[in-house]
Amino acid sequence: MSKLLVIDGLNIVRRIYEAGTEPDSPEKAETAIRFSLSAFHKLLHEHAPSHCVAAFDHGGLTWRHQLYAPYRAQRAPMPDVLRASLSHLYAELEKFHVKVLCVPAVEADDVIATVTLRWLTEGRGEAVVVSTDKDLHVLIAQGALIWDHFKNEWHDSAWVQKKFGVPPEQLAELLALMGDATDGIPGVTKVGMKTAARLLQAYGSIDAIMAGAGILKNTLGENLRKDAPVLAMSRQLVALKTDVALGVTWKMLARHHV
Repeated sequence: MSKLLVIDGLNIVRRIYEAGTEPDSPEKAETAIRFSLSAFHKLLHEHAPSHCVAAFDHGGLTWRHQLYAPYRAQRAPMPDVLRASLSHLYAELEKFHVKVLCVPAVEADDVIATVTLRWLTEGRGEAVVVSTDKDLHVLIAQGALIWDHFKNEWHDSAWVQKKFGVPPEQLAELLALMGDATDGIPGVTKVGMKTAARLLQAYGSIDAIMAGAGILKNTLGENLRKDAPVLAMSRQLVALKTDVALGVTWKMLARHHV
């Protein structure tokens, strides 16, 4: 049975880079790239995929910025020294047959979702996604496996339920309700994770929640009604794009063990 390994590239690189406490410098970036390559080697050894891809953000504005200009406005940009080192990382990854994908106007998450769901839909085998990004955990509902490289642990439906209070099938709606300050996704005023989970447990979906919001006479009901347009936009922002034109074939993602 074939196995696809999909690696959230910047999730690896930036966490390794930011683990260093020293100031930004070419030397720090070089060290981070070296340790990142070791992490990629370890992942390939541990998971032994038949096909592999590493997705990275292309940089610049995406379709989410067009939808909502403040998207990710508060997120710290990638240090220039690290960005300058990525081309070296890409070249090294290609040397050991890891296809690097950076698609303009979309995020790495969208690339990951597209390639993973396409693989699973075609029934090609197991799909393992390497990331700690909570947004990507929605893919568990479609049969993907999530591997946390930094904690060396699998994240499954039970993990999502324990962490967020909802199953993977409801995770995107929970994220839309609660918003995400890091990404600048507004969500509903004064609705955090626990409240969002409680609403989804009670109603089952955002559509059902909003259908019943009119009878809620408390502050929560007022905020749901007031923020209905914001919530609709937040749902679009958290949704993963699954139809990205990748420009690759499965043969191009196949690993040739050397």
